[in-house]
Amino acid sequence: MKKIFLAVIAVITLVACNKEGASDANVHITGDVKGLSQGKLYLQRIQDSTLVILDSIVINGDSKFESHIKLESPEMLYLSLDRGQTNSIDNSLLFFAEPGNIKIETTLKSFFAAAKITGSKNHDLWMKFDSINKHFNEENLVLIEKRLKNEMKPNPVTTDSIEQAYQKLLKRKYRYTAHFAVTNANKEIAPYLALSEIADINTPYLDTIQKSMTPEVAKSKYGKMLNKYVKERKALEVQK
Repeated sequence: MKKIFLAVIAVITLVACNKEGASDANVHITGDVKGLSQGKLYLQRIQDSTLVILDSIVINGDSKFESHIKLESPEMLYLSLDRGQTNSIDNSLLFFAEPGNIKIETTLKSFFAAAKITGSKNHDLWMKFDSINKHFNEENLVLIEKRLKNEMKPNPVTTDSIEQAYQKLLKRKYRYTAHFAVTNANKEIAPYLALSEIADINTPYLDTIQKSMTPEVAKSKYGKMLNKYVKERKALEVQK
């Protein structure tokens, strides 16, 4: 599901810092990483198949931080924590940034899990979507476990049963995601979900999401990407 989206915009590579001038900024991020007395925070975006640093923030004694950047339209950003010598995997926050004031509160101990992000309507919708999507992911993990156990002692009946359950789960997830995107087509999360979660869904569903977007969303980063992607999909289907 996500492989197509990753192929489009996300072979992640770290590149040099490119700070935006504060006078040019339209996104104002303030936050607090409780328990962090020393380290570095990186604000990053995916651009041209690379992970680009928009801002780097040195933490030295004060756990509070701020960053001021310019975005042409709302998009998913990453706030990453450099803990120094600590090899924690809990080092990155994904959040939907948009022009305005955004507040990020979290802790050093649970950088990702304890994060609370306010000030972005797109992020609020992302969290609402993610709360349901987690259930689909949990059901999928159960099926993966059953599939692995069945592979140790193959049973054709069980294999068919697992595959049928997986296909039903996939249809439920896709329909829910498509419905969520169409319902919220006035926000940039709509084309983002179409690309990141259901890029391989049948073209008519993507076409419906595309046509549901408001003019403003259609002109956004993800709106343009969805328009291009649907056009390419349709062209390929005509060739077959």
